[in-house]
Amino acid sequence: MLFGVFAIHSPESCPMNNDSSRKMFIQVQKKIEENSEKFKISKIIGFYMSVLEHEWIIILDADNSHDIEKLCIEVGISSVSTVKIVPINTYSDAIKKMQ
Repeated sequence: MLFGVFAIHSPESCPMNNDSSRKMFIQVQKKIEENSEKFKISKIIGFYMSVLEHEWIIILDADNSHDIEKLCIEVGISSVSTVKIVPINTYSDAIKKMQ
């Protein structure tokens, strides 16, 4: 199942402005990869950011949102960001359901 992880932080806790956040952010993708099996993450589809919006968007293929929540805590995302986990579909899958 695909999930979008939307993590929003304040300008004060932005990795561009905050040393503690920067240290976590530099390691976050590596930590996600290292913990993927533990939290049943099949694949990291994409990891994007909007610097001026102070938002990260991570697309994951995972079993469920509860494991993603635990992953966000384990790797430190939730220590600097408000996290929203949303089930998502590909455009082609949505079209198939409509036809």
